[in-house]
Amino acid sequence: KNVCNGNLKKGLIITMFKKTTNIAVIVSGIDEEYQNNILKGIRQCALENSYNVSYFIAFGGVLQSYKHDHGEFNIFNLPNFSRFDGAILLTNTISSDSVREHVFSEIKKANIPVVSIDNDIPEMYYIGIDNKLAMKKIAEHLIIYHGFSDFKYISGPLNNTDSMKRLEGFLEAIEEHNIPFNKDDDVMVGDFTAKYGKAVAETIVNSKHIPQAIVCANDAMALGLLYALESRGVSCPEQVCISGFDNIYTARNYYPELTSVERSLYHTGYLACEKLFKDFNGVAQPRAEIIPTRVVFATSCGCHNKLPNNIAEFKRKNIRVIEEYQAGIPLINRMSSDLAEAETLEDNLERLKKYITEIKCEQFYLCMCEHWIEAYDVRGDYRSKNIRNGYTKYVTVPLAYHDGSFGYYENFESSVMLPELSKSTPNPNNYFFVPIHFQDLCLGYCVICNCEFPIKNPMFHTWVLNISTSLQNIRNKICLEVMIKRLDKLYVIDQLTNIYNRFGFSRYSKEPFRECVEKKYNAMILFIDLDGLKEINDRFGHTEGDNAIINVAQALKYACHDNEIYARFGGDEFIAFAGNCSESHAKGICERIQQYLDDYNNCYQKPYKIQASIGYHIVVPDEDSSIFDLISIADNIMYEIKKKKKKNVR
Repeated sequence: KNVCNGNLKKGLIITMFKKTTNIAVIVSGIDEEYQNNILKGIRQCALENSYNVSYFIAFGGVLQSYKHDHGEFNIFNLPNFSRFDGAILLTNTISSDSVREHVFSEIKKANIPVVSIDNDIPEMYYIGIDNKLAMKKIAEHLIIYHGFSDFKYISGPLNNTDSMKRLEGFLEAIEEHNIPFNKDDDVMVGDFTAKYGKAVAETIVNSKHIPQAIVCANDAMALGLLYALESRGVSCPEQVCISGFDNIYTARNYYPELTSVERSLYHTGYLACEKLFKDFNGVAQPRAEIIPTRVVFATSCGCHNKLPNNIAEFKRKNIRVIEEYQAGIPLINRMSSDLAEAETLEDNLERLKKYITEIKCEQFYLCMCEHWIEAYDVRGDYRSKNIRNGYTKYVTVPLAYHDGSFGYYENFESSVMLPELSKSTPNPNNYFFVPIHFQDLCLGYCVICNCEFPIKNPMFHTWVLNISTSLQNIRNKICLEVMIKRLDKLYVIDQLTNIYNRFGFSRYSKEPFRECVEKKYNAMILFIDLDGLKEINDRFGHTEGDNAIINVAQALKYACHDNEIYARFGGDEFIAFAGNCSESHAKGICERIQQYLDDYNNCYQKPYKIQASIGYHIVVPDEDSSIFDLISIADNIMYEIKKKKKKNVR
């Protein structure tokens, strides 16, 4: 509505938005400085050019669990690259060869421009560094300047291109200077994590031989090694010199400062996005670009200490890092404790809302696979609908946050990923897609839009894990309830006839019998005994004997339709109970039982007839009597009837 000259005029306002360009980013482990700084560069360039960016994020290798890694990497089955205008790949952060190959295969089908960072893939733009030359310079410095000849080398994964090039550079320097080195014994293959560096420290200390220098393929392993050696009394650089690669923040500001290779990760990310911009606009450019590097020789190899030039900035940054942890840890602890108390899915989602608003995102979508909550109760197999690879055709959204409030969001096909991606918007958006899973079982994924928490707070992965764990707890509670019901059914249901057994009869007749005692109602107990079961078993086999038992149960089920409680009492004996029952009602049950058996015998013409003796007893029970007292009386009445039948037969 527009207000003009004081008069209210109705009209239609149409805001025209230019079609938004969408970019996909594939990355694992954004809490590491390498990935984090590259993503910051991508975000800045995308913001300047009004591009939407969708980050598909895994945290593989964090928990050292194959099943967990599988559940994390499953998020890379979600991107439908045909719905994007371009993509940026950080596939060297993905430890699984098969996952990387899957991403390459899917992205090639989409026929969109792609930039690969630090992994040169034919037919894709490439941004990287000369890993071999940079590592060779470090090795030559240690050999020529420091005179070292006793080395150990900690490599990254052998399936990682950067790792292999760095190893090549080191070995080339060693060979050119005729340094004794046994590749089989002196090269240790790691995984780029600090945990592996710590493990190497223990191995070296136990070997009783400390080399002059240990060259590491990245800073994380070098720092892990450095921490662990110091804790075991081995000092650096006095007893051993250590070098890394990447010159991350911690390496620059630790003491001793780490000798490493510096390059602008932020610039790498910015340039990757800029290459897509040029491609979209038809600007000629080289396929591959090599980012310059600089070797930083510092205290850890025995060179002079290079403390930060700006101590004030160093302190400010450290305080910011500490504040992020201090803000994140209480949030995670409160969230974990709170969600663990949820008894139902509705309760869980209601509790989750406060933690979504606390991370200050503009949008949040919890996208769950079809039947994820029902997967425990399907034909007796609670695992039959669980998904391990990919996502169900449709996803449901039990929780959505948009425009400052929580509301309903329609289900959609998982190939769409999120309908918001196809909508034109006045401002560029950043979407973070992260998996929701339990070990290797896929539950779904969540999408967080325009939020600093995933990039800035190192507790983001734990925040997502809290959601996954809480949802799995809800599934476990459902599973437990289902299992209890099944066990209870096994306890009270006769497996052959599928009617109550003696325990079931005792449980469910207790209350109506008590009502008969209190209100002085008639109580009827009907007792049935199958005639000639032994003869059927002996002459025709136990299968036919079971058939006779089953059909007596079916006759009883057919005859009872007025809230009677009936059961197989044991063997070939059956009972039924009815409260407030008349004589005519009891006779009607007996007649219907006999009618069912006569109809069965006439229809199937078995070589034997299914017959039964039936007796019933009706009485107003007093407080001193029990239902089993009445059963005993009805049994005696039935037995007298059976004796008369046998006498008549003789």
